[in-house]
Amino acid sequence: MTFEEYAAARLPALLRYATVLTGERALAEDVVQEVLVRAHARWRRIDEPESYLRRMVVNEYLSWRRRWSRVVPHASVGLPPSDAPDHPTSHADRDALRAELALLPRRQRAVIVLRYYQGLTDAEIADALGCSPGTVRGYASRALATLRVSPRVHLTQETR
Repeated sequence: MTFEEYAAARLPALLRYATVLTGERALAEDVVQEVLVRAHARWRRIDEPESYLRRMVVNEYLSWRRRWSRVVPHASVGLPPSDAPDHPTSHADRDALRAELALLPRRQRAVIVLRYYQGLTDAEIADALGCSPGTVRGYASRALATLRVSPRVHLTQETR
């Protein structure tokens, strides 16, 4: 499969993955664009493009802030409690979850996204991040503990 065919077929999935990882559509587009430019140059040497590009996206995301310092702080707005979940509420819950994930350190966030969005095992996550499975479990444990004590997460869970 040529690079152009692969990019045309998998670009939407890569963008969705990067958006979940970064929490911002514009940043996800920048990360994916950078990854695809670098992958194009060595396309013939890539054996498993799916896992290779997924790892490239994670690495690019983890190094993005150090390189460009593009994180812009913004105010967060609390969600009002509701009795019955409806379509807007599900979107609000999703936005609240994204806001909570954005508070996590980058490696912890990457572990949570790889585990719960991509459905990867600890060994696969360790391979993607270049660390040991024990380190992955440590990151996941700390991330979940942080999310559990967050007051906004509790508000979201109480509204259901």
